[in-house]
Amino acid sequence: MNASLAAALSAALLLAVLACAVIRPWGWPEAVVAVPAAGVVIATGAISRADAAAEAALLGPVIGFLAAVLVLAQLCDDEGLFHACGAWMARSAAGRPRRLLVQVFVAASLITAVLSLDATVVLLTPVVFATAARIGARPKPHVYACTHLSNTASLLLPVSNLTNLLAFAASGLSFTRFAALTALPWLAAIGAEYVVLRRFFVTELDAGAQAPPTVEPREVPVFALVTVACTLVGFVVTSAAGVNPAWAAAAGAAVLAARALARRRTTPTAVVRAAAVPFCAFVLALGIVVRAVVDNGLGDALGHVVPGGTGFAALLGLAALAAVLANVINNLPAVLVLLPLTAPSGPGAVLAVLLGVNIGPNLTYAGSLATLLWRRIVRAHDGDVELGEFTRLGALAVPAALLPAVVALWISLHVIGGRTP
Repeated sequence: MNASLAAALSAALLLAVLACAVIRPWGWPEAVVAVPAAGVVIATGAISRADAAAEAALLGPVIGFLAAVLVLAQLCDDEGLFHACGAWMARSAAGRPRRLLVQVFVAASLITAVLSLDATVVLLTPVVFATAARIGARPKPHVYACTHLSNTASLLLPVSNLTNLLAFAASGLSFTRFAALTALPWLAAIGAEYVVLRRFFVTELDAGAQAPPTVEPREVPVFALVTVACTLVGFVVTSAAGVNPAWAAAAGAAVLAARALARRRTTPTAVVRAAAVPFCAFVLALGIVVRAVVDNGLGDALGHVVPGGTGFAALLGLAALAAVLANVINNLPAVLVLLPLTAPSGPGAVLAVLLGVNIGPNLTYAGSLATLLWRRIVRAHDGDVELGEFTRLGALAVPAALLPAVVALWISLHVIGGRTP
């Protein structure tokens, strides 16, 4: 196949894959179109079998990590962790919507960082709906906080987002150094998001709520909390030992699964379903299709506009480019495209891309798959999601969070250093 035809075919298939992921016609899983598309680019020679195998080998451990974390989050939900969190928020808010917003920010930020953004979107958002209804508050500010923080608050740890796992693999950083470099940008971005959301939804937050309800405290699932804490320690230990942290995630999931199966709180089928095998297949297939697009011209085209170096201007330019690209082709393809171009410049450039692909998707529905999933959950709860309102909020929040996050990253690189171990 000649170069121009390969480029056209790869681009067309990528658009088809993304369109299916966004629209999900007839409720099809994302993999229904992505897996055949990957087969087509391989069969037609748009990407060589060797390059496809190399991409699969690169993504394999990342996908294994993703599956294990998804199982861990679902089993924590089965243990009652998220409902206990909702009871805590309702008691702490004491009937005050502004305080509830603070509690949602704390809960969503920590859950996103530790159990991934999918846990915040799928498991916490329904709890926030119920908590707002329990105290008589308008749910919109708190529910919007869930989707914004599922993206923005996923900056902290390699396990927080699939984009982080990819960046972690490309950066060459240890688990602890990655977290040390992203901690300050994480705090800066979350703080900016809070200021923007509190001002944007001032009317809803000032509307008040009913009299503080009597909320019976739920039993804290200590075993689940201890397992999650041990898993986090395992991430650090395995990373320091040069072992893939996916093994620590798998161990944590296995411990909770064994307990749940022994107590008949789950089934083997439910555990496998929690691993989201079709979505993992989608990620692998998407990576192969994106590699074909990059190899057939996109990489060269972006190579002319990707800023070099890790000075402040270069970091800001990389983050802005990544944010724009995330909203054009979705953040997962964007990070797959940009990482090979920025990794030679060092971890600082990779982390700048991560800022863009994690914060930028708050601008549009199509920016991340998590946002699309959140929209479906909100509609299932008869919530109101207006495109204009979502975009206006994003237009304020994205630059407000991205700029201080880049400043914080620049400071972290100079104070801590962005060298690989």
